[in-house]
Amino acid sequence: MKKLFTLVAAALSSLAMMAQGWPADYKGVMLQGFAWDSYAESQWPVLEEQAEEISEYFNLVWVPNSAYAGSMSMNMGYHPVYWFKQDCAFGTEAQLRSMIKTYKDKGVGFIADVVINHRNGVGEKGSWVDFPAETYNGKTYQLGLADICANDECANNGYKPTGANDTGEGWDGARDLDHTSANVQENVNAYLDFLKNDIGYEGFRYDFVKGYASKYNGMYNAEAKIDYSVGEYWDGNVSLVKNWIDGTKVDGVIQSAAFDFPLKYYINDAIGNGQWSRLDGSSLASDATYKRYSVTFVDNHDTYRDNNKCPANLEAANAYILMMPGTPCVFLNHWKAYKTAIKKMILIRRIAGISNMSLIAGKKSYTGGYYVKVKGDNGSVICLLGETPGIVLDGYKLALEGTNYKIYVEEKLDISSLDNVKEEEKEKFVMPECCTAEEGKMYAFFEVPSYWDTTNGIYCWCWNNSKNFTGGTWPGVLCTKVGETDKGNQIWKWVGPNASEGAPTGIIFSVKGGPQTSDLDYHEGGYYDNVTGFLGDMSTSGISGIITDAPIGNAPVKVFAITGSELRRCAAGTTIADAVKGLPNGIYIVGSRKIVVNQ
Repeated sequence: MKKLFTLVAAALSSLAMMAQGWPADYKGVMLQGFAWDSYAESQWPVLEEQAEEISEYFNLVWVPNSAYAGSMSMNMGYHPVYWFKQDCAFGTEAQLRSMIKTYKDKGVGFIADVVINHRNGVGEKGSWVDFPAETYNGKTYQLGLADICANDECANNGYKPTGANDTGEGWDGARDLDHTSANVQENVNAYLDFLKNDIGYEGFRYDFVKGYASKYNGMYNAEAKIDYSVGEYWDGNVSLVKNWIDGTKVDGVIQSAAFDFPLKYYINDAIGNGQWSRLDGSSLASDATYKRYSVTFVDNHDTYRDNNKCPANLEAANAYILMMPGTPCVFLNHWKAYKTAIKKMILIRRIAGISNMSLIAGKKSYTGGYYVKVKGDNGSVICLLGETPGIVLDGYKLALEGTNYKIYVEEKLDISSLDNVKEEEKEKFVMPECCTAEEGKMYAFFEVPSYWDTTNGIYCWCWNNSKNFTGGTWPGVLCTKVGETDKGNQIWKWVGPNASEGAPTGIIFSVKGGPQTSDLDYHEGGYYDNVTGFLGDMSTSGISGIITDAPIGNAPVKVFAITGSELRRCAAGTTIADAVKGLPNGIYIVGSRKIVVNQ
């Protein structure tokens, strides 16, 4: 009898130690630390510099796939080539490790973007299937034709994959891996061990999980013993998403959460388009059994750039997910746009003690709006969306309000800490003194991040729909270093052809063969950095003295108000006097100069 009890106790202990997809009663909030093509904003050193602020509000940060995908510039990484080489468009492996450690020391974990449905070959021999051999912990791992699904499209292009048929949907951008293969499973298990125990990731976000049977995610997570796992099962049908979650079970235990796409589409319809009753629909977050495994979101890097984007009321939409059960995942673009409000929403969630398993104590749609009440461990919260005429909430006080939303909390809750969150004041841009104008020329300035290697200089690529102004061969033309900022960042200047040759629309700065900015809108005399992009130009900063008349060069003549808004654009060669003729008395900016009009 004692022996039987010992065996049962051991089994229960083993089950308790097994990963269970997502923690129960989890009160954390996740930040998606990137958007599509956010190569500047999401560089590992850039994110690391924000650790103090981000760690105050977020518990997890999801970052792009950090595996090498064939290029370290302009590549989002969703067709990885290497797994154990962690150099990508967002930074080097050393920078990745530094970022993860900085946040870990502050109690924040990172979620790896794991792409194992498909993989690309090295391509050195023009092959689609020449997967690299990689060594980890003294063992070499490599995939081959036997590890590619038999019905992969490479079979129609001269190759003979000998794996089993795909256990999910196909993906024609790279080779679909056969997860029934013992070698694939061994490679994946080693890769996940590397991400967790070597690089230091706390959890995994699995890309395109429709591409293979969900049981494999369960197997991999159980082996990795990972605490946080979320699958991208992109479907608005809640039954299918639940089926995928259930399919990850190992010994009856769920091994992964999923993004709540059903709720996301209800948010689009209700908060975005005023179809409020849609929020009554079935989602993971509204289901008592599955809300623990719901990762809620308004938009992500994919939906934000297509027809799946929430069309309006983004601040209100974030208020909704941050007051709901499930684990909210805030999109980087929303965080940047509504930072002060989102900070307060997260604090309210924390004060009320709302977790991924909190109770929805009441909800209803009404003409012009929606009501939802959620019971946290410390007190209840009521979120009103849309119009709120004549609604009286006894026993509650207003904690936060904005366009199309109000958040109330029980009177007993102390929300005084919200007063400590101040509206961010944007620092006014001042053009450095080393930046000088180029009359009649195209020109721009770039402040180089401290972590870029400028040994071989900074290059500029500038264009419009019909013409390239920097030679037409990437990476363009070499810029000239003109000075440094007070912080020691180098400033480089590009001077192009005569402005009369056309009007550029885009500009990129880069290191030859290395990192580069995103596509930036061109501004004549513009000043750029790698995080914000365009900061200002010679029209609004660094302006020369007051004059009354002077000839303008061969460029189109632009007239700006002192606030920076463009008032008129005149033909090249127009004099200053003619350019400002007829304008009310005042100060204007013409050709990078202050002009006093007193007519």
